[in-house]
Amino acid sequence: MAARSATSALATLEAIRAEFGAKRVTRQKQALLRTLDRSVLADAAAVLRLHECLLFLRAYPDDAATLTLTERLLAGFARRRDVKTHRGALADTGVAGADIHFRFFAETARRLAARWPWLLEYDWTQWDDPSRLEELLPLLAAHGETPGMDEYDLGLRGWLDRMRGSSAADAAWVTTRLAARVRDPQTFEKLHDGIDAPMVLRADVRATPPTPTRTHAHWRGARVRFQKAPMHRGRPDLRAELVRAPLKVTPLGLADGRRLHDMTLEAMVTRSRDLDAFAYADPHDARMVDCGDGMQFGVLGMRPDRRLLLESVYGMLTFKNGVPIGYVLTSALYGSAEIAYNVFDTYRGAEAGSVYGRVLSMTRALFGVDSFTVYPYQLGGAGNEEGLASGAWWFYRKLGFAPQDRGVCKAVAREEARMAKDSAHRSSRATLLKIVDANVYWHAGAARRDVIGQLPLANVGLAVTDLLARRFGGDADRGAAECAREAATLLRGGRDAGWNAGWSASETQAFERWAPLVLLLPGVARWNAAEKHAALQVLRAKGGTRESDFVRAFDAHLPLRAAVAELARKTRA
Repeated sequence: MAARSATSALATLEAIRAEFGAKRVTRQKQALLRTLDRSVLADAAAVLRLHECLLFLRAYPDDAATLTLTERLLAGFARRRDVKTHRGALADTGVAGADIHFRFFAETARRLAARWPWLLEYDWTQWDDPSRLEELLPLLAAHGETPGMDEYDLGLRGWLDRMRGSSAADAAWVTTRLAARVRDPQTFEKLHDGIDAPMVLRADVRATPPTPTRTHAHWRGARVRFQKAPMHRGRPDLRAELVRAPLKVTPLGLADGRRLHDMTLEAMVTRSRDLDAFAYADPHDARMVDCGDGMQFGVLGMRPDRRLLLESVYGMLTFKNGVPIGYVLTSALYGSAEIAYNVFDTYRGAEAGSVYGRVLSMTRALFGVDSFTVYPYQLGGAGNEEGLASGAWWFYRKLGFAPQDRGVCKAVAREEARMAKDSAHRSSRATLLKIVDANVYWHAGAARRDVIGQLPLANVGLAVTDLLARRFGGDADRGAAECAREAATLLRGGRDAGWNAGWSASETQAFERWAPLVLLLPGVARWNAAEKHAALQVLRAKGGTRESDFVRAFDAHLPLRAAVAELARKTRA
């Protein structure tokens, strides 16, 4: 009887959790929450369903009483009897108290090892071929250990246990030791990721800090806006959204920047994801964008050493009343932005269109762009089966995005003609596969072709390769130093001495990375002194605290942006 009551209460809560505006429904939610707080659910699936309901209601609470109840249930979730009973079956869900299995990439593994050295282990049961780690054992050893390693075969696990002693769990020890022995970050990443090791982060709610969980993820200090009316489920008017600027953009201090960075780690780890924009984020370049109605975006730029040569990449965590509900990745340049938009599973079907309108408004406010593009993977291309099945392409099409590829345009025109004749028509998988493999675009102003996705910016890299090979025989290190001197001389009217006086190390690095490209830019020698000086400051901004400053400075320097575009268009593979 009690089991049937709990099952019925859970099903009812799931059915009404997204209904708002009626006091009767609010009171019913609260009664159901009290019932479920006292209940023991029958299996892990039911426990997870309750967990997702609670997260949804924490992000979209009806009123203060609902919020208090939800927070209380989430705070004690790991102590529930059914959670303890089904802990093993809840692995990889992000529920508090459940372990997380994943093949963590180098930077994420390094951060996890630093925070929870005794909880990051290798998952030996899922590791078919650990031979690549075995090959690295001599690299991990001190020289004094080599006689024993040459003589005795203790096996990989035997040697790891003997070498690490009581310092840390095996995966944490290897990751930390490898990073210490291999000082070049890129070499460390190649070696670490080449091991391709399955790992498990053991859950420990008593750890300091607590291990990552979705259950307690929340941005402290966020002001809660109660959901008093039905949710905005319709498609937004993107032009109106761009006019409606964010309420406030607040730079975060270093402590809050680090806290935001930690929240991105938690959000990705608990969802079995690993993104460079978050893994290599820079807490110094952190902002909180308030779009009103409890909607905020925690914005993080990338570390200067990890920035792309041209476009500026930012990662944003989407918050609703302080709860992470999704993320955004933005690559900006040429007054345009390529946007990857994701809503976490728990919150899909809620306000996806409305939130996307806020994403474009935020992106315009940060980078000053007026053109937007979505790349094929987000549309369901490049093997993204989830995007294909969800009909992501039509989500963007109905917002006004359009392809530029001629073949895709013809296929879309035929499909839309079928839809006009038959409102029940749905695109087949075969049709979707034809139209998802090209970018789609939306322009606030006149359509133009000098935007991300249309400009072949990769060709700039080919031109640099040809220059270094032609002049320096592929000796990139010597070439970089000489190109920096020559580029400084070119932009400073014949003077190369002291070109970086007062610059930070990251600003100097940014200029040195750009230097070969500067020498290739068509027409740069004919620029006047002011244009050359301004270009020097643009490149300095690439290594500055906020990379978004580089985007605005680059886009404002018309000769520079035109020269890069010309070089990209005329270079061929």
